[in-house]
Amino acid sequence: MIDRTFGTALAALALVATVPVAAEQWTGWRGGSRAAISAAPMPATLAAKAADVWAVPVGIGHASPLVDGQRVYVFARKGEQEVAQALDLATGKVLWSAPYDQPYTMNSAATGHGKGPKSTPLLVGGRLYTLGITGVLSAFDAATGKVAWRHAFDKEFGPPPDFGTAMSPIFDNGLVVAHVGGIRGGALRAFDPVTGATKWSWAGDGPGYASPVAIVAGGVRQIVTETQTKIVGVDAATGALLWSLPFVTPYEQNAVTPAVAGDLVILSGLDQSTFAVRPTRGADGKWTPVKVWEAKAFPMYMNSPVVVGDTVYGLTNRNKGQFFAIDAKTGATRWTSPPRQSESASITAATGRLWCLTTDGALIVLKADPAAYAEAGRLDVAPSATWASPVLLGPQILVKDVDHLRLVRIG
Repeated sequence: MIDRTFGTALAALALVATVPVAAEQWTGWRGGSRAAISAAPMPATLAAKAADVWAVPVGIGHASPLVDGQRVYVFARKGEQEVAQALDLATGKVLWSAPYDQPYTMNSAATGHGKGPKSTPLLVGGRLYTLGITGVLSAFDAATGKVAWRHAFDKEFGPPPDFGTAMSPIFDNGLVVAHVGGIRGGALRAFDPVTGATKWSWAGDGPGYASPVAIVAGGVRQIVTETQTKIVGVDAATGALLWSLPFVTPYEQNAVTPAVAGDLVILSGLDQSTFAVRPTRGADGKWTPVKVWEAKAFPMYMNSPVVVGDTVYGLTNRNKGQFFAIDAKTGATRWTSPPRQSESASITAATGRLWCLTTDGALIVLKADPAAYAEAGRLDVAPSATWASPVLLGPQILVKDVDHLRLVRIG
């Protein structure tokens, strides 16, 4: 009997020999553009059953894998160490591994999610940037795993957020931007990618569990994110605060990465509406986040929406998990799925479909059709929980489950 482990080397090599692995550039949280839209040529139909091309034990954590051509990068935990690793995409062979000591004691309310890390790395300019569960920011040489620089922020800001650091760094305007800090405060801070030197810093609130996005509004490029208690927009060049909006969810669990639709920012949170704001500069030069629409029926918790055309697709935590589509310009409901879909799901758009990886290891494929809810297939792709987002690679996908990274053939 063939099991789903790295020990199935002969079966893996046979699959590799017959199934070419598509090269992809998936270099950060929700892709390089942070929009969760992939250019991968996905199959028109799913296989009757998923099959592992390879499966490698890489450690625990919710960080999503990255792909640069034929190389895979993953960030995980083994014991009391956090480990950045590079693997060969075709075979799963580990090319380098860079561990460092990082003990961590979990909040009792978060034990079901493990000890992290939860932040997806960033790959840019030949370097891999990771943000660990306690907020340690590291820059590794992507070719060798050698550490270029590393910063810890506990002496400056105290302990990490209650449920561990979860925001994922973004590269914008030539800088690496991360919201560092913890429960006693923090800073949305931009770093020189080569030296690690601070280029600007906004210290108005500690980090939430969401990740920032970039948007151009009113002719100004801005970084927008959910903090512990606010939604803020800062100047991408200087870090100066342009606007803010009070935003509080139970236990300060702001966790939804904003989506961008033109000059609108789509936002949501636990027990909050999904809504859109347009950052607007008045004649006096002051900025205001003007609320354009609100969809009260679709709060989101740990799911981030995807914008395709003029439609926002997402998963509300209501009704035991329900997919929805709303008009990006007006907030009008276009459709809702049947209830009880999943506790959470990572949604990626590709080839006119929504590829939704649920937390229980199921891949649900929906048509990205604003007219009606239509399911195109379902497939079990992992034997354990899948909180990390997948990477789409045509007839294969990369899936990180509890402690393995898998290249899974789905078509």
